Amino acid sequence: MLVEAAYERCRVIAREEARNFYYGFVLLPPERRAAMYAAYAFSRRCDDSVDGPEPLETKMTAIGARREELAACYAGTPPEDDPVLVALADTVRRFEIPERHLTYLIDGCEMDLTIDRYATFTDLRGYCDRVAGAVGLVSLWIFGFSDDDAPAHAEELGVGMQLVNIMRDVAEDAEAGRIYLPADEMAEMGVTEADLSAGRMTPELRDLMRAQGQRARAYLVRGERLLPMLDRRSRMCVAMLSRTYREVLRTLERRGYDVFAGRASLSAPKKITLMAKTSASVVLGR
Repeated sequence: MLVEAAYERCRVIAREEARNFYYGFVLLPPERRAAMYAAYAFSRRCDDSVDGPEPLETKMTAIGARREELAACYAGTPPEDDPVLVALADTVRRFEIPERHLTYLIDGCEMDLTIDRYATFTDLRGYCDRVAGAVGLVSLWIFGFSDDDAPAHAEELGVGMQLVNIMRDVAEDAEAGRIYLPADEMAEMGVTEADLSAGRMTPELRDLMRAQGQRARAYLVRGERLLPMLDRRSRMCVAMLSRTYREVLRTLERRGYDVFAGRASLSAPKKITLMAKTSASVVLGR
């Protein structure tokens, strides 16, 4: 398969699946944009490997397959009939992305197969580092950087976004039997698993979610220190992604942190408007 056709397939996957990321990707120059499509398509494949009703053994086998696929990409021998892997192999070679970051991503997806509760935020942070912080680092290699502090900020931004995702998906995750909110903080606030399973928006849960929101915003703020370390087009992309997640967080705040009031998301027109405003603010240096 031609590399150009492989990247086009990844673009289609990103357009169809990357609800919050796609509008940031389009702000990048063509080569970096294509690389982000490839990285996203592979991360989507990793996520899909652990979702769904399949037996645990089937999912574990799928994770093993992702590890083999990644090894093939770094060996320069991806299956010629697999567009995602053809594009990813070209991307990791072209941008010299360290293999450990994508391995870490697979590790995080595997955690979802064996862990469905987190005792403390320290434990949860370890998970977030894998499923989101690693994505931030992969993206950073695509953007390019020279400041030694950039990787730490990219990782924090990824963690901040993941914390917003966790807040947004509390109801959906509880229905699936997963609780990502730290157990010790739930106990301290007086929130029970039964509250989450029953969809009870108690004052205690509201307080807990407010605290999670404050933490997520703090990570986003620290992550945004990455912005001045990037060139203009990459800065537009990262600023768009961060502002999108800030808007999701604001939506939750306006609902009084009611996580059972439906999925907090932005409409396509809202994202387009946000993209235009973000681009203008970066160009004007605001």
